[in-house]
Formats: sequence, C-alpha cells, structure tokens
Amino acid sequence: MFDPTDLYRLSGDVPELTDPVLLYHFDGFVDAGGAGRLAIGHLLGELEHRVVATFDVDRLIDYRSRRPIMTFDTDRWTDMESLEIVLRLVHDGTGTPFLLLSGPEPDREWELFSAALEALVTRLNVGKLVTVHGIPMAVPHTRPLGVTGHASRSELITGQTSDFGKVQVPGSVAALIEFRIGAKGHDALGYAVHVPHYLAQAEYPAAAVTALEAVTTSTGLVFPLEGLREAAGRTDIEIAEQIEASDELSTAITGLEQQYDAFATGSQRTSLMAEPAEMPTGDELAAQFEAFLAERDEQRGD
Repeated sequence: MFDPTDLYRLSGDVPELTDPVLLYHFDGFVDAGGAGRLAIGHLLGELEHRVVATFDVDRLIDYRSRRPIMTFDTDRWTDMESLEIVLRLVHDGTGTPFLLLSGPEPDREWELFSAALEALVTRLNVGKLVTVHGIPMAVPHTRPLGVTGHASRSELITGQTSDFGKVQVPGSVAALIEFRIGAKGHDALGYAVHVPHYLAQAEYPAAAVTALEAVTTSTGLVFPLEGLREAAGRTDIEIAEQIEASDELSTAITGLEQQYDAFATGSQRTSLMAEPAEMPTGDELAAQFEAFLAERDEQRGD
C-alpha cells in the first residue's frame, strides 16, 4: 500500500490558512482557446506567489508521451526543460491568499495523485477547489461566451443551467479530483467555457477572462484582468479583419449567429455541439483562422 503523501514534498514553512480556495488546471486535456492555460499563466504573471509543494513528476509523467526539450550545444547537452506539477500560495488583488496548482496532467497514478491532493487539501484547510478549462462549441465569437458549471454539490452552482444531459466522455485528472475529493466531503467545482469551435486551437484570451470572472463569482477572489481584456480586444479586432476579408467566413459566422440566437430564444433547441450541414465544418473554419493567425505572426516576426 503506497502512502499518498510520498507523492509530494512540502517547500519551507507550511502556511496557516483559513478556508482558502484552491484553483487548479493541468495542461494536456481539452482546453479550447487555451482558456485554463491562459488564465493560470496570467495569474502567475500578475500576482505574487511562492511554492508550497511540488509533486514527484518522475512517478506521474510518461516522458515518452511528452518528451521534455533538451538543448545540444556543439558537442554536449547543456540543458533540459523541467516538467513540474507545483502547488503555490498566491495573493489576489486585495491580498487574500489562495492556492494554485498547475503543471502537466499526470499520465499515471491518478488515484494516488488525487489521494495525495486530498491529504494536502485537509492539511491546508482548503475550503473550496475550483478548476477551469475551455470546450469547443458551435457558437459565434460575436455573442457572450457561455459557461457550463459542475460541482460536487449542486448548491455550489445554484442558478446555473447546463445544456448537457447525461453523457459519457474521456476522463481527466481534473474531473477525477472533483469526483474523488468531492466524495470525501470537500466542496469542488469547475467551469467549462464555451469557445467557438473554429477558434479552439488558437489562443483566445476572451475565454480566459470569462473563466476567471466565473471563479470570482463563486469565490470572491479578485483578479487583475486588464491585460487579458486588452489582449482579448486585440484578438477580436484581428478576427474581424479576417472575417471581413472572406465572404465564406462572413457567411459562416452569420449562420452561427442565427443558430445561436434561435437556440437562446428557445425557438430552436438543437444542441450547440451540433454542426449544421450547410456550413463549413469547424475544422475548415479553424484552418482558415489558423492560416490567418500564422501569417500575422510571420509579419510580426514572431
């Protein structure tokens, strides 16, 4: 029988906290528009933080499935990219402390990992666990982004409705954490931001803004979002330029708007996950946007 606490190592003094929020996101699972990744990266770039615990990635990561980058210089190896799963203590815009767990999604020992995190949750008196990510949907970027909430207790997302019934989907560590740790009596919830399917493979800062606004609503944490909002505004301008230059894209977006408005008013209850046959597929739209964004980056010299 393995001891779950052997899977992590505490760094320095363990903080004394009172019901802190633990916000978590792992790279590797579905994250349309980079919603979760951009949100976490923004917080780490804007807010003060320090490491509280690190997990044993040698036990959790399959290096052959995600080979770390190594640097070769002339006649020797000089560096290797470090893969880390780290729990940090962060302070929001008002100084309120919260915990942030991020890194690559573990490839193995999911049950032991969730048990190890539950031990940390108990030790650090965590009051609520929250996760965010993006999912591709047949929605236009010209309408407010939707959010699907889910939680270990329905009371945690009171007032929110889901467009999904009962479905079976591939699992993730983030979902397992909510399922297992929620079953232990801890409050755990998450938000899936509805990202336009044709932008799922691009970075879409508006999705990260929506994700963090949802976290604020459920936790009271205050985040500096000015930079993300500015990035979202620039991206929207670039998308508008691409649509204006393409009759096919313009027609497709208009069709999505009509479908979305009909769904929102209740006159059409077709799932927004469905692809209308008379329109270009999500892959076709995405290919055009990706080509445009790649050309833009080349012109910038990125």
